[in-house]
Amino acid sequence: MSDALNYLIKTRPETVSHYFAFLKETGKHLDPKTRNLISVITKVYSQTDRGFRQYLGRALREGCTPMEVLDALLMAFPALGLAKITWAVDIILDMDIPGFAPDVITQSAPEPARWRDVMASKDASDGEVTRTECEGRGLFIYRNKRIFEVFDSRCPHQSTDIPELALNGETLICPKHQWEFNAHTGACIKKGNSPLKRIESKVVKGRLLAFW
Repeated sequence: MSDALNYLIKTRPETVSHYFAFLKETGKHLDPKTRNLISVITKVYSQTDRGFRQYLGRALREGCTPMEVLDALLMAFPALGLAKITWAVDIILDMDIPGFAPDVITQSAPEPARWRDVMASKDASDGEVTRTECEGRGLFIYRNKRIFEVFDSRCPHQSTDIPELALNGETLICPKHQWEFNAHTGACIKKGNSPLKRIESKVVKGRLLAFW
């Protein structure tokens, strides 16, 4: 949020609050991925660097693929024009997001998302964080009685795989740039501004399943 908006919130809260209430209501019937993709396009249209980076990160965390981002930009060509699309791509390249690398994004379509058997639910100790691997993917699992939270072990900054040794109590510290995360909620609590990617999960017949 800009300094100007912060100023207006403090000096004219009775007026500016209506604006934020309006924003909250718009798009409430859209799924999070679609809502953030639309926000990405609006930030490209207005050429708002900081906002574009913010909503691009949100769209990716909600499950949007790099190719879907490029499709959205190109489909908005009539409104954006080539100059604004290349402006956005320049920022994407500057962010150095691994999934946008040419040799990665042009690979064949990924396997459709499905439920995957992670582990026996009893093997996750109540009140503790467990790191495990499932089909080549690292996961951190926090259990609170019957509630399980499953997070991707890759740091949202540059996709560094965070090892088990990085866990200190309920805090995870990425070894590459020292971003810190709350392993119970996935929230980034120091240095960075993006949370760990949360993965949908459920327990069926004593097995913890995760969907990706």
